[in-house]
Amino acid sequence: MSNILVLNSSLSGEASVSRLLVADAVTELTQRDPGATLVFRDLAAAPIPHLTLETVAGVRAQATTPAELASRALSDELIAELRAADTIVIGAPMYNFSIPTTLRTWFDHVLRPGVTFSYSEAGPKGLIEGKRVIVVEARGGLYSEGPAQAADFQEPYLRQLLGFIGMTDVTFIRAEKIGYGPDARDQAVADSRAELARLAA
Repeated sequence: MSNILVLNSSLSGEASVSRLLVADAVTELTQRDPGATLVFRDLAAAPIPHLTLETVAGVRAQATTPAELASRALSDELIAELRAADTIVIGAPMYNFSIPTTLRTWFDHVLRPGVTFSYSEAGPKGLIEGKRVIVVEARGGLYSEGPAQAADFQEPYLRQLLGFIGMTDVTFIRAEKIGYGPDARDQAVADSRAELARLAA
């Protein structure tokens, strides 16, 4: 029996393409593993607070104050969910050429020195290994190729963040050109669903 961690970050509610495709990914995965345990984090409905001057030491240094200890407890909780998961499904729409701040704050609490990554003379080493990651990217334009590719600060950033803590088995499902009109949106969803079905198989 596997454990699946599901992260949604879109602010668009039922209109969200990434949420729609994340649900499809979960359906595909659980059909093949009906006994899987699911843990859901809706980072838009229940946002993780941004790190501040009062809380950052809870993740980056030694926690001493009540605010820092609360930040450390939340970081511990999120990392425990990540460690327990065999598969992580992330819904990541492109906002302003990058990722939503709702998802960024999750990474801010999960990337923790000495816990999810370490440094040595050989350089940084990720400590969260052996995970399978499926990232669903929803994009209004075409960024995987062509002139706009240089403006893609979403996928390279996510690949760097995930790889930095040891998660290198990452598949990106790209629903692109959804801002080109209803037909283009429907085609992007259909193409992504077909790719998810192939991936799950």
